[in-house]
Parts: sequence; structure tokens; C-alpha cells
Amino acid sequence: MGMGTSNFVIRWINFLTMLLAIAVAIFGVWMSTHHDGCRKSLTLPVLGLGGFIFLVSMIGFLGALKKNAILLWIYLILLCMILVAILVFTVLAFIITNNGSGHNVSGLRYKEYQLKDYSSWFLKQLNNTDNWKRLKSCLVKSEDCNNLAKQYKTLKQYKMAKLTPIEAGCCRPPSECGYPVVNASFYDLSFHPVSSNEDCKLYKNSRVVKCYNCDSCKAGVAQYMKTEWRVVAIFNLALFVVLSIIYFVGCCARRNAGQTRQCKIEGKRCLISRDLEVHQSLGGLVGSYQN
Repeated sequence: MGMGTSNFVIRWINFLTMLLAIAVAIFGVWMSTHHDGCRKSLTLPVLGLGGFIFLVSMIGFLGALKKNAILLWIYLILLCMILVAILVFTVLAFIITNNGSGHNVSGLRYKEYQLKDYSSWFLKQLNNTDNWKRLKSCLVKSEDCNNLAKQYKTLKQYKMAKLTPIEAGCCRPPSECGYPVVNASFYDLSFHPVSSNEDCKLYKNSRVVKCYNCDSCKAGVAQYMKTEWRVVAIFNLALFVVLSIIYFVGCCARRNAGQTRQCKIEGKRCLISRDLEVHQSLGGLVGSYQN
């Protein structure tokens, strides 16, 4: 790739990523002022990501603009670290989310989930008292369970519904408990459960209790996280390919910047060398034409 081409591409790519970083930072500020405590926890990571992208992009942009080999070296090292981090995270994400799947229940259009089916990492995170206390607080605030009665006003509609993993695990007792359904938000708990599952005793009709302390709720959250992580992992694969191409172009720009710097140091010798290369190329073309 030519000197002008590689520098031009790197300049524009990093200029665009600087604009993207500013947009990410603005989004982080917006999150901190328009969301509850559950989503505010993402504010610092989002702001940090925006700041890091801006820093790397600025170094790459200035390096290509000034044809500065040192700045381009720093840019390539940071970009290489990003590539390694993306690769490691993606591999770990696929490993962690490899286990766990729902179980079909007769008469239901959705699946139920069991915590024991998921990876040990999920078990450790969700069984941590502090982690689950924070997650449970967010689940209660989300009003997902309380909204079921508004979405499915008849018992028939509720039985035909396709509940999400969190709704299926946190808003209702497991089917094996055998509690009769009164409506989307109320079960007849006077009925003696037919299962020894501890979740049957933990479920309450109260809007702040429901099945939020149940393993089935933790399993629903694990399934939700698994799905989200898979989407992120696939996105990271695409991002890895794009950044690898940018890294290759950056290497070309760094090499060309190094050659320019060497020419400035050597002065006339570099120009003479280039003239000789041109004359040799022209001589070869003329010779082949005459033959």
C-alpha cells in the first residue's frame, strides 16, 4: 500500500472513530442523568470506553497526519492490545455461554430454566449474595412481573403467552409446583405443592417477592445473560476482523513514516537512491519493449 494511501486511510478512520468516541461519551453522560441506579452502573464503563477510543484514535490520527513513526508505533501497540483483549473476551464468552438450555414443559409455549445447567462462572456470580441482592432490586424496579397482568388480561391469553426467560423464572413458580393459576400475577398458594423443589416454598404473590429468591429466577437471568453475551461475542468477531484490517493499514503507514524519516536523515543519498530505482525501472521497461 502506497504512502499517501495508507496515511489517508488511517487519518480518516481515526477521525471517524474520534467522532464515535465523542458520541459514546455523550451517551454515557445521558445514561447517568436519565436512568435509575441499575443502568447507572454502566455509566463509568461507557465513559471509560469512550475516553480510551478517543485517546487511541487521536494518537493514530496525529501519527498519520504528521507521518510520525513514534506515534504510529504507540498506536499499533495499543491497537494490538485491543485486538488481544477482544480475542480473549470472545473466546471466554463462548466458553462461559456454552452450557445451559431451557426445558420444554407440556402445555406451555415457553421454556423453563434450571440453574444447575449453567457454567460454574454463572453459578458463582448469581449465588453471590451481594450480586444477587443488587440484581433482585433491579428486577423488582423493572416492573416486568407486574406488567404481565396488563399484557395478558385473560387466563387463556396468559397460558398461550411466550414469556421471556426472566418472566418465566422470576414472575411465576415452576410448573412442577402444581399451583393453580388464577391470573397472570396470582397463583392459588393454598394448594399443597406436588414437588419438593425449594422454589415452591419461596414463591409469593406479593409484587416485591414473587420468585425473585428462587433458583429458577437466577436461571432466567443466566439465560438472558447468555443470550446477550452471545450477541456481544458475535459482534466482537466482526470487530476483530475490521480492526485487524485497520492494524494492517496502520503497519503500512508506520513503515512509510519510517522511510520518510530515514530519507530526511540521509538527505541527498535517499533522493539519489530513489532516482536510481526509477531509472532502473524505466530501463527495464524500455529493454523489454525493444525486445
